[in-house]
Amino acid sequence: MDMKSNHVASVLTDPVPMSKSRLGIHSSLLPCSPTGMSLSPVLYLTIPRKKPILGILDDVRSGGWLDAMKSSSPPPKKMTKESSTVSDENEVEYSSWLQLKYPSALASFERIALHAKDKRIALFLDYDGTLSPIVDNPDRAFMSDAMRLAVKEVAKHFPTAIISGRSRDKVYDFVGLTELYYAGSHGMDIMGPVRSPESVDDHLNCIRSTDEQGKEVNLFQPASEFLPMIDEVFRSLVKKTKAIKGATVENNKFCVSVHYRNVDEKDWTTIAQRVIDLLKRFPRLRLTHGRKVLEVRPVIDWDKGKAVEFLLESLGLSNCDDVLPIYIGDDRTDEDAFKVLREGNRGFGILVSSKLKDSKAFYSLREPNEVMEFLNSLVRWKASSGV
Repeated sequence: MDMKSNHVASVLTDPVPMSKSRLGIHSSLLPCSPTGMSLSPVLYLTIPRKKPILGILDDVRSGGWLDAMKSSSPPPKKMTKESSTVSDENEVEYSSWLQLKYPSALASFERIALHAKDKRIALFLDYDGTLSPIVDNPDRAFMSDAMRLAVKEVAKHFPTAIISGRSRDKVYDFVGLTELYYAGSHGMDIMGPVRSPESVDDHLNCIRSTDEQGKEVNLFQPASEFLPMIDEVFRSLVKKTKAIKGATVENNKFCVSVHYRNVDEKDWTTIAQRVIDLLKRFPRLRLTHGRKVLEVRPVIDWDKGKAVEFLLESLGLSNCDDVLPIYIGDDRTDEDAFKVLREGNRGFGILVSSKLKDSKAFYSLREPNEVMEFLNSLVRWKASSGV
């Protein structure tokens, strides 16, 4: 692939299929549990996966869920005269964490560039907390104009995709760039380049379509059969959380997000309990956890890591020694992508975090402004390399 060329894929809405190759869900994507079995694999937190449902509910009542919700999204520390010494200690600890485990991708840029020499970079980006700051109102998680320009420029040089827990349409509305590929609902809704003819049967839920510019694209939705179920859960959770002040429920097409960032902490356990009670009726759905958000998702073997592999294959960049994938993200759902890149030393995961945490990433950045600086560094490096 010529790395000088643009990689354009307009992804506004689901287009009308030109030709349909959907034959059903591939066997590797079938739900992990048949309808009717217990909810043992539902929770992916600090709670053991094999625990029977009664044990899970006991954990909710005893505060297990509350502990997980607190540890996942600790409140920001307020600077006071009394806390300045503690903050200094935290900074020292963070610096040690950087040096020993996840060095700064900015400080290590020369090393990354050396590794990328004579290779084709493929760039994958999370949205919330990576390209935009985390905000109280998820509907106002806008990226800055400077960040949009940085993403636009980097996409001129490298194939670039955004893989978000948001619906694909919603994240496109936030970003508004046609130069990118978009994967919504944690990779369960991908619009990307037309794949090579020899690999067309590998993923049976792929539809050949056209976008609004008339360009041929592939729409891949491995969880399409879950849409009615997701819609039902969304409507139910809106009703069940209506009385909880600050709670918001977001329909991200193939997953439902219950945000509790603006909810009083004393009500967090109530939210978790109501979501779990509802999921007893839906054993083919599971509950995962993000930054002050509970997410209901289909139980299929698909995640952001699988989405990265799919997009690399679609771009003709899989199983190539001269390709360097880079994934930048801040959330626990991004760990699936970090793991894929770490396996076999295929590429680099970059964790966006100003706090200490364990990760499968190789490098780190503190916050979106550093992400923007890293993207701009990639553009400058590409321009100076003359390739």
